[in-house]
Amino acid sequence: MAGAVYFCSMNMYFIALVAPEEINRQVVKWKSWMKERYSCSAALRSPAHITLVPPFWMKPEPEASLMTSLDEFSATQTGFIIQLKNFSHFKDKVLFVDVIPDDRLKGLQTGLHSFLTGKGEYPLKKEDRPFHPHVTLATRDLHKRDFYEAWEHFKEKKYEKEWIVQGIALLRHNKKNWDVIKASQFA
Repeated sequence: MAGAVYFCSMNMYFIALVAPEEINRQVVKWKSWMKERYSCSAALRSPAHITLVPPFWMKPEPEASLMTSLDEFSATQTGFIIQLKNFSHFKDKVLFVDVIPDDRLKGLQTGLHSFLTGKGEYPLKKEDRPFHPHVTLATRDLHKRDFYEAWEHFKEKKYEKEWIVQGIALLRHNKKNWDVIKASQFA
């Protein structure tokens, strides 16, 4: 058809450990404070989470297969404790609740990525940055001029919480926010 424009429908996804509702409520309070104070709202578009596989674009057709693959992988995993402790940041761009390093968490992240890339069905890229688990409070829309004041607020604040990870979640962007579309439970 001459002159017709065809659009390739693609969705954006990521895979994460989604925090329980009690932790999410507290994190949303901090994210809302950041929005009210500094007009940064990007972090409010997703629930409190630890990213395992960063955002990637994919056609909708393999979505069901990806969900099945997540169930397969999750069936080989068992629960473990995630410990959140205080706050930190990446340079002057991102503020977050810090996660205490844990070999089980690192193993989960590398194992999941290897499992999914080994299938060869999903457009996942090799991640060049080291895995640094965290729960974001403010990200790309936090202006440098506001970062230092916000960091002053959080750097001495104490926060400790833990939860037992019992599964992983697939999130899909709906053009505005991130929705959990699949929760795969561990064995």
